Amino acid sequence: MGKASRMKRCILVLVLLSSTILSACAFKDIDRRLFVSVIGIDPAEKLDKGFKVTLKIAIPFGAIKQASSPTFAYLSEEGETVGEAIRILETHVDKVLEFGHMKTIVVNEELLKGDLQEFMNYFVRRGDLQMISYVTAARPSAETILKVEPNTEAPASISFFNFFGGTGTESPFIVTCYLFEFRRDYFSKGIDPVLPIMETNEDKSELIVNKSIVVGEKGKTLELDSILTKQYNSLVHNASGFSYKVKEDGLQLLLNIDKIDTKFKILSDDGRPSKVVLTINKVGFIGESNKPLSPKKLPYYSNLAEHALKSKVHELVMKLQKEQLDPFGFGLRYRTMRLHSSDPYKLWEEAYPDIEFDVVMKIHLKSTGVTE
Repeated sequence: MGKASRMKRCILVLVLLSSTILSACAFKDIDRRLFVSVIGIDPAEKLDKGFKVTLKIAIPFGAIKQASSPTFAYLSEEGETVGEAIRILETHVDKVLEFGHMKTIVVNEELLKGDLQEFMNYFVRRGDLQMISYVTAARPSAETILKVEPNTEAPASISFFNFFGGTGTESPFIVTCYLFEFRRDYFSKGIDPVLPIMETNEDKSELIVNKSIVVGEKGKTLELDSILTKQYNSLVHNASGFSYKVKEDGLQLLLNIDKIDTKFKILSDDGRPSKVVLTINKVGFIGESNKPLSPKKLPYYSNLAEHALKSKVHELVMKLQKEQLDPFGFGLRYRTMRLHSSDPYKLWEEAYPDIEFDVVMKIHLKSTGVTE
C-alpha cells in the first residue's frame, strides 16, 4: 500500500469520527413549524407598562378543498417588551414560530400616541420583517382585528395581504405603508408617516379600510376621513380609481379620474419659505350624470371639476397645516433645497404655520362616457 493511499484512509477515518460528535442539524421540517401570518400589538392590560402581543397563525391542512373555511390559531401574551412577549409565546406551542411569511403588523391606534421607538425596535432589527411587512393602525384593538375572519376570505388566503399587497382590492381609499417606510418617515425631519386604519363591522364579519391616520412627533396624531384619505392617497401615491362627485346648479356629475400627476415647489421671500405651489394634473371622464350631457361642453364640465377638487385639496393642506403635520414632505423638500444652511428645518418649522398654499388644479375630461 502506497503512502498516498494510507493518507487518504487516515483522512476518511478522521472525517467519520468527527461526524459522530457533531450536533444535530438546525433545520426543522415544515411539520415542526408554525407560520405566523399577522402580529397585533396592543397596550398591556395586566402590566403597568408593556405590550400585549397577539399572533395569527395559519394552520396547515392536506388540501384546500378539505377546508370549508379559513383555519387559524391565535396566541396572546403580555410582556414589558414585544420581544419578551414573543419569547414567552414560544413556550405555549410545541413548534417553532416562523416569521418569514408574516406581512402585516397591526398596531392599536392608542400606541401611536406614545413613543413608537420602543416597540418598533424589535421589528426593524429582524431582517425577515422590515422589508416585506405592512403596518396598519387598528380600531378598536389589534387583537379584535386579528380575530376577524371575513366571510369572503378563501381557505389558504390572508385577507390582510390582499388589502395592502395590490394582489386583491385596489382602491384610492386604502393607504399602504411598509414598516421601513413608517420608521424612516417617523424619524425624518420634514415628513410624517400615514397609516391606514383597519376597522370591523358590528358582527365582526368584515374588515374595513377606508380611513387613515397621520402620525407626528410627541404623540400628535390626526385622523383623515375617507374623503381626505382618498385625496391624500391620490396626490402622494397617484392612486388610481379616483372618483369625485361634482354638484353645480342642479347638475350632478360623477368623475372617474384614471391618471394623476402632482408636483409642488416651495417659494421663498427674503430667504424665508413663504408659499407652496401645488400643481395637479388629472385626466378622466364623466361616469355618471343626472342630466343629458353634450361633448361640446367638456371644457365647461372640466372647469366645474377643477373648482370643486381644488377646494377639497386646499381643505386638506390647511387642515394639516393647522395641526402642524406634514405627510406630503414639504419640509423634507425644503431641507434638500437649503443644504448650505446650518439648520434649514428650524427655519421651515417657524414658517410652516403661516405659509401660503396655492393649488393649481388642471383637469382634462376625455369624454362624457359611452352611451347608446
